Amino acid sequence: MTRRPSPRAVRLLASVLGTVTLLTMAACMHDDGNGGAGDTTERRQARPAAASPKASAPIAKAATAPPALTDVQAQSALLTDADLGAPWTRTEGAALWRDALLKATTDNADCGRLLDAVYTEELLGEPTGARAVAGFDDYDEGGQLRYQVTAAHRADVDKGLAWLKTMPQKCARFTATSPRGAKQEVRVTEVGLPEAGEARQGLRLATRGELDGAPATLTLDLAAVRVGDDAILVTNGGLTEPRTEYTVHALQVGAERLKQTRNETSTPPQTPVQGQSPTPTPTQTPDREQAQEDVQEPETDTETDQDAEDQDVY
Repeated sequence: MTRRPSPRAVRLLASVLGTVTLLTMAACMHDDGNGGAGDTTERRQARPAAASPKASAPIAKAATAPPALTDVQAQSALLTDADLGAPWTRTEGAALWRDALLKATTDNADCGRLLDAVYTEELLGEPTGARAVAGFDDYDEGGQLRYQVTAAHRADVDKGLAWLKTMPQKCARFTATSPRGAKQEVRVTEVGLPEAGEARQGLRLATRGELDGAPATLTLDLAAVRVGDDAILVTNGGLTEPRTEYTVHALQVGAERLKQTRNETSTPPQTPVQGQSPTPTPTQTPDREQAQEDVQEPETDTETDQDAEDQDVY
């Protein structure tokens, strides 16, 4: 006959089984927490990282345009006869050949534009800002050098330089007509320039016509250089072949001077604005002294009252 277990034994066995079950579950949860963490990390790494709503692409800083060249700066950037040296001296006026041989017209639009630009000294177009011009004469050879500094926009200068570069091909040879109706033969070639400024273009224009009824040939070196957002223009020549070394020297010295002029910073005036009182110095503090006097007055009154009370007591 099989003996049935006592109720106490049954309860003890149930308690043991329950404890074992809880321990087993805890162990499983512990394993999932450790081993599963690695699996979760792998899964997270496999997913592409979600873009943070606060993250944004770096904002490019807007380029700040330099201030426009002023009339004072343009004058300061001009060359002097001391910069050029002998035989150059300050000019006494426009050369006689200017109107006779440069003021000509032609049916070719590009070539006519070039003649106009040389005559008006606007190789890069009409200036829209500050402009300063200096002229020098070489009495030994009858030449004249015109040096000009102008305010401009970089894109406009580069566009003008690109147009000048096409002149030796478009206007290598053409015929122009003087104001008196005489025919002039014009030739345009390219002239190499030194490494001055950021961009440059050089030309040589030779026109053969009449001056005071006699045959004459005018030859000019034409140079345009961009320095930052400004431009330097040089015209050098006369009735004899110009010496290009003078043109080169003028551009090299002039480009450096224009850069230095642009880099100079003016010190703001220290004089107070009219009608505005200067800022009080530490020794000039009337409000603070008055406040101290106001604070000391009640103490004096208190001492007086105290003396009166003491007199009453005695």
